Amino acid sequence: MRLFALNGSEELGAAAASALGVKIDPHEERDFEDGEHKTRPLVSVRGKDVYVLLSLAGGGGSSVNDRLCKLLFFLATCRENGAARVTAVVPYLAYARKDRQTKARDPVTTRYVAKLFEAVGTDRIVTLDVHNFAAFQNAFRCESIHLDTRKLFVPIIRTLVGDHPVTVFSPDCGGVKRAQLLKETFEALTGKDIGFGFMEKRRSRGVVSGDIFAGDVTGSDVFIVDDMIGTGGTMLRAALACRERGANAIHAIAAHGVFGKGAKALFDSPAIDRIIVTDSVASAASAKADYPSARLDILPAGSLIGEAVKRLHSHSSISDLLGIEN
Repeated sequence: MRLFALNGSEELGAAAASALGVKIDPHEERDFEDGEHKTRPLVSVRGKDVYVLLSLAGGGGSSVNDRLCKLLFFLATCRENGAARVTAVVPYLAYARKDRQTKARDPVTTRYVAKLFEAVGTDRIVTLDVHNFAAFQNAFRCESIHLDTRKLFVPIIRTLVGDHPVTVFSPDCGGVKRAQLLKETFEALTGKDIGFGFMEKRRSRGVVSGDIFAGDVTGSDVFIVDDMIGTGGTMLRAALACRERGANAIHAIAAHGVFGKGAKALFDSPAIDRIIVTDSVASAASAKADYPSARLDILPAGSLIGEAVKRLHSHSSISDLLGIEN
């Protein structure tokens, strides 16, 4: 087996390698003055089962598109040089939100990205809490593995709430299934019944609207769950609505802490007591450094990714990591 972690995901790759009990294999990345770049493995991949890890969130001087191209070129290079199997490990998958047409002549970019991975000879793609699970599975024709972070969040939820009543809440209708699954996982692992709620959100030309609020959060510790936090506007909107209805404490949970431009308002707001994300993207650690007073917890996901790679390489069962019942 070969495991590579491209620039931008070195720390996550090292954590996954540690969980696997292996070392990250060396590679080279060169950026040229004209903006082009080159990536290549520095060890032989011929006949090997190759895993290449890179989260496709921009930051640190690299755009999303730069990283996508580097990953695609590296996967193609491994295939070109005789790899027996090539797996892309992409904890944060770019363009996963653009999975359908919402305006006339809209692109369906999720599907186009899938075609790019397949065109370079990718045998399998592994991702973490993608925006729309069904769209992800339908977009890819190669094997698609979707890892679930719910079990990573349950211990910290349990620690934070103590004996308080708990409500899991979706900030929009599109995330209802995600929130329901977290609720069910928490109840199954703790034996404690908890509440559930969601609110309506519609976005058109940058304007957010929707007034429906379902669920009773009065006196409850509320955990608002989403797949990612960008600017944090969606989380903040839901938190303020829960505060108005008597929530005791409010925590924001997401697998991916992208924290783009505008996230300062989220970190500064007293409406949210704590923000909890994984280290799937390097921008989470950057936000922690940029906002040292922010109530931000970053949970490690490397062991989950490492365990998935171990099972895939050994052809072992992976169903319990996927959050899908047998």
